[in-house]
Amino acid sequence: MIHTLEADGIQLEFGGRKILSSVYLKCETGKITGLLGRNGQGKTCLMNIIYGSLDAEKSVRFDNVPQKFAFRRRDLLLYLPQFNFIPKGFSLKRVFRDFELDYSVFEQLFSEFTSKYTTAIGSLSGGERRLVELYIILKSRSQFVMLDEPFTHLNPIQIEKAKELMLEEKKHKGLLITDHMYQHIIDVSDNLYVLSNGKTHLTKSIDEVERLGYAGFNA
Repeated sequence: MIHTLEADGIQLEFGGRKILSSVYLKCETGKITGLLGRNGQGKTCLMNIIYGSLDAEKSVRFDNVPQKFAFRRRDLLLYLPQFNFIPKGFSLKRVFRDFELDYSVFEQLFSEFTSKYTTAIGSLSGGERRLVELYIILKSRSQFVMLDEPFTHLNPIQIEKAKELMLEEKKHKGLLITDHMYQHIIDVSDNLYVLSNGKTHLTKSIDEVERLGYAGFNA
């Protein structure tokens, strides 16, 4: 069965400036939906509105059922924010136990974590920490996940492995992803939106992305 996440009717202003005004976004299980946009266009705000952690006028629906505070429904939606969210003092052992995940599977995919099972999160490099957080969100049992800058601090090899993992996990859930490394987003996305001047534009090619003034700029 295909499940859907839809968001529209969103109105957001800061200091009299309209950030979001004409947004429609649809994600489906079995697909990766990319979200591109230049700095300050409101990508992170949009994700937080969908998640329910930022108050704004909105309509967010899962299978046509409204959900004002999606963050209360871990079975529906989990969110990887830009910032690190796992406490530094937690060990990898505790993290994988709490999320009911097999560390050995993770270790086989990312060999740099061999013999780090008891290591504290705060002792990892920035890239390693990001990989752990990305992995546990992607491997969750949630129907949908949102990933905000998932490739931050990752080296090229880690990025390619992360993309492979995303493509594998989309078989079980829907993914909404944004990152300033837009070519990686384009590579893995089945659907692609560009957020520009408070509006979302469903695009079908890199030419359209460029026409909307995005490609070649930092996100």
